[in-house]
Amino acid sequence: MLQRSLVPDSLPAVPGLETAVHYHTAAPEQLGGDFYDLFPVAGDRWAFFLGDVCGKGPEAASLTSLTRYTLRAAAHHDPEPAAALATLNAVLHERYTAGGDPRYCTCVFGIVEPGGEHGPTIVRLASGGHPSALVLRSDGRAEFLPTPGGLLVGVLPDAPISTVETVLAAGDTIVLYTDGLTEARTGPGRDDLYGEDALRVFGTGLAPAAPGEVITALTGLLDSFGDGLNDDTALLALGVPADSSLIRPATSLPS
Repeated sequence: MLQRSLVPDSLPAVPGLETAVHYHTAAPEQLGGDFYDLFPVAGDRWAFFLGDVCGKGPEAASLTSLTRYTLRAAAHHDPEPAAALATLNAVLHERYTAGGDPRYCTCVFGIVEPGGEHGPTIVRLASGGHPSALVLRSDGRAEFLPTPGGLLVGVLPDAPISTVETVLAAGDTIVLYTDGLTEARTGPGRDDLYGEDALRVFGTGLAPAAPGEVITALTGLLDSFGDGLNDDTALLALGVPADSSLIRPATSLPS
């Protein structure tokens, strides 16, 4: 019950976008540290984030709760991704590291502006020590979207954070994931990591694919790892429908 309270029960409907999510708990009896969220901010923009806090159990749950609510509050004050992560970094550093109990997280934070029928869909991302997002393009390509500045959030009082931007065309899907996926153990002796190269190849085999299709395929991939998957894993996908008739015009939402 407490684990479910740390992530949304469901994702809100976003005009002009399709979304899908999956959360794999490696040890059901132990509270995990992965988190995600999706919510409206000023105008017709939407904020989303996904990350992984250090540790397990009640202490990780406390850090997860603080992280989620800090990011939500920060996004409503200034929805730019780098600004939101900078606020989180300051809060975690002051609360934990400066107090002699260092705790940190990896996190990717994004803002998406759905274009609907009237323009392109713009995504801006910033990352603190988190794996790069994977974009599946409508032409069959799969590419990582590198986010420079890879320091863990909360370690230093001032962490360099930069932002990267991409455009999602009809049929494009962006996928965020925690490192439980890429650090799954593979091979006969479970001596190898699955890794980003294998993930890109897997994504290329899927592209183009809608968010629901991507998450279903990735869920099957996680299941295939068996006991090689020993960490919690969160997956979040957002995409522009390939069929423009399915796109609802975006509407302004209160901040």
